[in-house]
Amino acid sequence: MYAKHSLVSCPDWATALLNGFSQVLLLRNPLCGLCCLLAMLLTAPALVGGALLGALAGLLTAQRRGYDRSDRQAGLYCYNAVLIGILISAVLPWSAILPPLIIAAGGVSSILTHQWRKRGGKLLTAYTAPFVLLGWATLQLASPSPGGYVEAEPLHALARGVGQIFLLDQPLAGVLIILGVLIANPYAALWALIGSAIGGGAALFAGEAQAAWLGLYGFNAALAALAFSRQGEKPWVSLLAIALALLLQALFNQLPLPALTAPFVVACWLMHLGSHLARHSHKGDGARLHS
Repeated sequence: MYAKHSLVSCPDWATALLNGFSQVLLLRNPLCGLCCLLAMLLTAPALVGGALLGALAGLLTAQRRGYDRSDRQAGLYCYNAVLIGILISAVLPWSAILPPLIIAAGGVSSILTHQWRKRGGKLLTAYTAPFVLLGWATLQLASPSPGGYVEAEPLHALARGVGQIFLLDQPLAGVLIILGVLIANPYAALWALIGSAIGGGAALFAGEAQAAWLGLYGFNAALAALAFSRQGEKPWVSLLAIALALLLQALFNQLPLPALTAPFVVACWLMHLGSHLARHSHKGDGARLHS
């Protein structure tokens, strides 16, 4: 993990950074990352600088600390930095301190991701946990802003549910991100839409109409669907992950801070734990049968 050859820079920085954007969606595909970057550029250009600066800080930190070269190239030390760069740019007013803050947060996210990968094992995969922790700290510095209002448009809500993964609330952003996922993994793209649709439906059922149309119940469900559909799991596994993410979102909504992607992360941890316990139980039953 810390071999000297790891200090060599990535062979293609552009690919590594684009992979970092696609890894937000748990995919490794530079074209997918390019679609995500384009979605931001066209619908929220003020956030592009923060996203790129955070990604670059995460990659440089990983290189400086000698993290595995192939992991750096895969974007595994950029995606949390992308998200924290976007969040800081979105919730804090512009000032001279903002770029250094994004650089620092991006670097810290890279270190946290590495430590999580070392110590979390298969049960506590990092996912976007570093972003959530840094995001909650960031939101302590931000002034609360009133939520927007959008018309009841189911198709727009479906797209927003995916776009909100990157904190983007324009339907065009969601469409471009879905296109990127489609390029990388068509089956995962279908499940991202299913997750967004189920999340929106759950919000309507709970009487949260504006949250449904804004896609605020769709993005954690879409991420949970992406996490398991890309692994070729059976459909019921992805559906269970979606249901867990939505249940946890209702619980996290009781906190004074936005949940961000915490429901998705905890839902995946619970899924991994359940799978682990089921395997051990099955092995125990098999051993008793043969004894």
